[in-house]
Amino acid sequence: MTKHTTTRTALTAVLRNRAAIVGAGVAASVALGAGVALAADSGSSTSGPSAAAASHSVRAQADGHHHKRDAQRDLEKKREAAKKAARHAKRDDGHRHHKPSKPKSTWTSPVNDYVLGSTFGLAGTHWAHNHSGQDFVVPTGTSVKAAHAGTVVKAGPNGGGDGPAYGNAIVVRHWNGMYTQYAHLSKIKVYVGQAVSKGQQIGLSGNTGNSTGPHLHFEVRNTPNYGSAVNPVNFLRSVGAGL
Repeated sequence: MTKHTTTRTALTAVLRNRAAIVGAGVAASVALGAGVALAADSGSSTSGPSAAAASHSVRAQADGHHHKRDAQRDLEKKREAAKKAARHAKRDDGHRHHKPSKPKSTWTSPVNDYVLGSTFGLAGTHWAHNHSGQDFVVPTGTSVKAAHAGTVVKAGPNGGGDGPAYGNAIVVRHWNGMYTQYAHLSKIKVYVGQAVSKGQQIGLSGNTGNSTGPHLHFEVRNTPNYGSAVNPVNFLRSVGAGL
């Protein structure tokens, strides 16, 4: 083989190798381009549904918050309505079961801190007839009060005109036509014609007249005079004074 032939053969081999390399490169480029395109398409198709799903999830979460907030508001409204209904029910129940307070009596006992002694109607040698009043056993000098508002019609010794057995005595006329008498007093502090109020001090208890010891003899009468008395304890209890 000649030198020229060898050279030409070697050149031909080199060209073939270059062509093969170029072809391979082109093929790789084509393949790479196709891969990139496929990846782009795949990314595009994947990113679309993912974005939509994310948007839907956000909206669903927001709707969930709104529903939860609305439900909380409804629950609070129901609780407040229940509390209000309970308050109304309690108030109504209180009105239904509340007993009106008993009106305060306009009468009172004639003395405080007493012990009940001889009772009305009691028979005995101490009196010409049965006992005409109720004895309140108290020490001499105890404040004696008007059992009810009225006007003094008798006041003085000798029972204020009812007799020496009563000692110093007072008789008060009241608006309802009744009279009260206070006897055996150590001191009289009112005068005939004087207006007195319920509970006002009118004298001091004592042991004057026909008395076996310090006490107040108290009568409730239908007239200002002896002989018209009624049971004073029963009367005071009937008008709410209580004993």
